[in-house]
Amino acid sequence: MRAVDGRFCEEFSPAYYGVCAMGGMLSAGTTHLAITPLDVLKVNMQVNPIKYNSIYSGLNILLKEGGPSALWRGWTGKLLGYGVQGGCRFGLYEYFKKLYSDVLVDQNRSLIYFISSASAQVFADVALCPFEAIKVRVQTQPNFAKGLGDGFPKFYASEGFSGFYKGLVPLWGRNLPFSMIMFSTYEHSVDFLYRKIIQRRKENCSKAQQLGVTCVAGYTAGAVGTFISNPADNIVASLYYKKADNVVQAVKNIGLVNLFTRSLPIRIAFVGPLVTMQWLFYDTIKVLTGLPTSGDLKSHLEEVN
Repeated sequence: MRAVDGRFCEEFSPAYYGVCAMGGMLSAGTTHLAITPLDVLKVNMQVNPIKYNSIYSGLNILLKEGGPSALWRGWTGKLLGYGVQGGCRFGLYEYFKKLYSDVLVDQNRSLIYFISSASAQVFADVALCPFEAIKVRVQTQPNFAKGLGDGFPKFYASEGFSGFYKGLVPLWGRNLPFSMIMFSTYEHSVDFLYRKIIQRRKENCSKAQQLGVTCVAGYTAGAVGTFISNPADNIVASLYYKKADNVVQAVKNIGLVNLFTRSLPIRIAFVGPLVTMQWLFYDTIKVLTGLPTSGDLKSHLEEVN
């Protein structure tokens, strides 16, 4: 379809979903790369909580034992793995949201957000899983490999192809609830901000105002989703570090209370800002290509009706 009104492409065209996927890839890859030091600390706190018992002492231990470079272990896995995941998550979410909103016209909007984000996340995690397996091993076992280049063949030689997907189910367990809550919270936050706070339709607001709404809704979504996904995040780290052979054993080893509390402060410290920056970068890319910012399914449903 030919673009009009200065837009790079028409909404809901193949090119539109391509822009969304590219925006998701760039926003997720770069933001995850930026918080690699915190991720290294978080993973080590999960797999060795006695040694890395706090944020401050954990950072000191990492710096003392490995120097500044220790904080950047697994950065290639963060950049590429989460870039691919972000492209699938955001691009497919936009696709499934349009698809389900057309099919389920009379259904509750939350249902559309839930099933759209879940559908997208299933594919996104399949793409992420091999990168995540290498990243966790590199971050917690410095002598294993330097990065993806030498990590992939070494991991394949010892674990086989199935080893890359050993953590897929718990990864779904972590990311599906997070994604469903995150996207739904974001969408409802956007709707609330325009209706109750700004009291204007999105198209009547300036681009700066729209991006401001994106930031507020993004932070809210990240904070809510973090707590929901924390238990599965601990299980994933335990499985990949070989502290447990299956999910049940991992839960027994970690303990019910620790599932929710271990590494939660540091995850809250970086997931909220991380999700905020992802939404900001993502919507900025959409704005630069002449597209509207994310959210506000209600307007689309009104147009359909």
